Amino acid sequence: MAYEPFFTITPKLLSLVESVVALRERIQLSTVELAWIPALQRESRDRNVHASTAIEGNTLTLAQVSKLGEGKKLVINDQRGEREVLNYFAGLRHVEKQMRKKTIRHEDIFRLHQVLAQGVMDQGEAGRYRSIAVRVGDYMPPAPQDVSGLMFELLDWWNTRSRELSPILSSAILHYRFESIHPFADGNGRTGRSLALWELFRRGFDTHHIFSVDEYYWSDRPAYYAALNAVRHDGEDLTSWLVYATEGLRQTLEQVWVRVKALQHKSPKKLILRPKQEKLLALLRDHGSMAPAELWSALKVSRQGAMDLLRPLLKAGLVKKEGNKKVGRYRLHRP
Repeated sequence: MAYEPFFTITPKLLSLVESVVALRERIQLSTVELAWIPALQRESRDRNVHASTAIEGNTLTLAQVSKLGEGKKLVINDQRGEREVLNYFAGLRHVEKQMRKKTIRHEDIFRLHQVLAQGVMDQGEAGRYRSIAVRVGDYMPPAPQDVSGLMFELLDWWNTRSRELSPILSSAILHYRFESIHPFADGNGRTGRSLALWELFRRGFDTHHIFSVDEYYWSDRPAYYAALNAVRHDGEDLTSWLVYATEGLRQTLEQVWVRVKALQHKSPKKLILRPKQEKLLALLRDHGSMAPAELWSALKVSRQGAMDLLRPLLKAGLVKKEGNKKVGRYRLHRP
């Protein structure tokens, strides 16, 4: 029996897809042949690894993940956490190397899972479909004897009919269906998110590898799990999940665009934006200008915290202050 995803292209979903496509084109045109693409790629990998492993409970910070990505040693003793992070870096490199592969087979899924899960599984064996029943919250995935057949159907869809859809949708469908089957005893979350990224690479959506949608999932894990669970409660109707995942891709590309603009700006020092600085710039973009009290209220930080975020942006010329000390307002600098 062939796998056939069920969903409806609602006006909201169509609008989100169009927004994502427009953002992607803007970023692609801005980044072609620019020398700072490698910096964006490194930052994206670090953020991707940090977010995807953090979703599964890894406690290493983004700074620690970045150090490991550079081949440096950490002073803390968390061998399991370090192994998970190093495995995910290896998994991303593996996906990038395999992105032109036209036909994905069971063996390719096994190899990716082996790279991601080797040495960090609580049960089962890396690179082999599970032989035990598992539970995910209140959800019971298919029985072990059904896994291989369901994966065969999913791979058949992925290798053929998925091409009829935008990669924005096919990557999200692949992500959900893989998690629903839950083919491995452990490590399914990391593998499913890697497969979604593989689909975006394979279809030429992220040719520069400069964004990480996993940050969106990590920023509100309960919402991420709720969106996955909603499909089952809706009788396998994927519409709400596609809206959620596409909105995540839209927000992710918005953040990439902010980083691109920051790097394009002629600053004497490279500026790597923190998530709250990205949010600050987005607030100024949406509001035109904001008073200091409005900023720290919206960002949920103290006055000092807001100033710590603002100073590098003011120094780099991305933000400017208008008015005096008492009634001043901040706005984006548009040279």
